[in-house]
Amino acid sequence: MRKTKKKIIIADSNYLTRAGLVSLVNEIKGFEVVSEVQDQADLLEQINLYAPEVVVIDYSTFGFKLETIQLLNKKHPLIQVLAITPEISAAIMSKALDSGVISHLLKHCDKDEIIEALYKTVEGQRFLCGKIVDRLMANELSQEKTVPSMAACDGMNVTDREMEIIKLIAEGYSNKKIAEMLFLSSHTVTTHRKNIMSKLGVNNTAGVVLFAVRENLLSPNKYLFS
Repeated sequence: MRKTKKKIIIADSNYLTRAGLVSLVNEIKGFEVVSEVQDQADLLEQINLYAPEVVVIDYSTFGFKLETIQLLNKKHPLIQVLAITPEISAAIMSKALDSGVISHLLKHCDKDEIIEALYKTVEGQRFLCGKIVDRLMANELSQEKTVPSMAACDGMNVTDREMEIIKLIAEGYSNKKIAEMLFLSSHTVTTHRKNIMSKLGVNNTAGVVLFAVRENLLSPNKYLFS
């Protein structure tokens, strides 16, 4: 039986960017671009038509914004979002992760990074290029925020269950998926997430991801391309 290809929608207002991504994705085994769109209205219409597994989007380009990601995540929570943008601020990238972007690349990332990101993203795993992680970490330092070290975990009373949830958040899993994986209610996971952020002294997903990176809770190669 022929294996069904994973469906991708490219969302970018720039024609050359769309054309390049369409050409690249269609070369990758197991993937096909089913549509390319240039604004939010068209994106939502094409999603309803094709039900893709992944949307590759530049939310900074004309026709899209971070609210597009939030709306997409609310209406179609099973769709994974890979953002590929130009150089933008760490604050905006951090908001993108909170909005529902699971993986994030910059437009100067190379072919291998894009391919690796697609394979990870379609499986629901987070993938961030090394430059984005560096940018997020530099932003943390510039604001004189510190990500707590593992040595302080006992003092913060971070439980084994919370450490498990930290790993899954860093990997990119949603609260609902984490609840399914750990046989918990979504409400319980949401409560754990709030407690974790309070204990770590962070207020967004990026902070949790950086904590996981710094403390080697995951092998960086699992979801980062340096």
